[in-house]
Amino acid sequence: MPAEPAPDRLAAPGAGTREIVRIEKLRKSFGDLEVLKGVDLVVEQGEKVVLIGRSGSGKTTILRCINYLERPSAGAIFVNGARIGRVGADGAERDMTDAEIAAARVEIGMVFQRFNLFPHLSVLENVTIGPMRVRGTPRAEAEAMGRDLLRKVGLEDKAGAYPERLSGGQQQRVAIARALAMQPRLMLFDEPTSSLDPELVGEVLRVMRRLAKEGMTMMIVTHEMAFAEEVADRVIFIDGGVIVEQGPPGDLLRRPRSPQLQLFLQSVLERR
Repeated sequence: MPAEPAPDRLAAPGAGTREIVRIEKLRKSFGDLEVLKGVDLVVEQGEKVVLIGRSGSGKTTILRCINYLERPSAGAIFVNGARIGRVGADGAERDMTDAEIAAARVEIGMVFQRFNLFPHLSVLENVTIGPMRVRGTPRAEAEAMGRDLLRKVGLEDKAGAYPERLSGGQQQRVAIARALAMQPRLMLFDEPTSSLDPELVGEVLRVMRRLAKEGMTMMIVTHEMAFAEEVADRVIFIDGGVIVEQGPPGDLLRRPRSPQLQLFLQSVLERR
């Protein structure tokens, strides 16, 4: 049976000053396939939450619904106390316009499996284009911030390079810098190392470890169990579109209670 969230974590949105994300009864279907079947979840400021589970279990769909890249079929999502996707009082609600959704996304950074860099722009231009176009940041200020972020991810010397000249690990670090340039309060990572060669995984994880130590609120979908155990405050196991287990990584990964999680962890070990 899916674990029931504790009652005190289902207070009214905004009741806790540290609350960054609140998901209530989230459902998502693609045609006849119901991927999410009623997910309740709260993430607090500075918390590092890792989502694990089999392919197709609904992990990525949760992140994409938070950022409204997928429209939920039912339920509600609040980020920083404001609902995403719907506005208006009860009885007079409406869907957000594209412009309103774009404005709501400003404080949500997302890093995908694929890097999605603009191939015709330099590394520095990839990092600065968002703040300049969306936030109206002056070019000089954006470029100074961009160089600081590239230094942070270890790529200051690549500012003038183009994506095709970078390794996969370098491109993913640029993607992280680009997301951070928007000064988000929440970072979503969707299997950021899954498309990388094994020798490049470590350089991306090092950047993510640094963000975690600096207190960034992070939700991470990953199959890197050692990384999850090291970085996460809480690990959530999702199976069949519901939360089956959640808890501190040491407890959940080393003493799984449900048969589903036991089988999943066994399969991860067998793939190593």
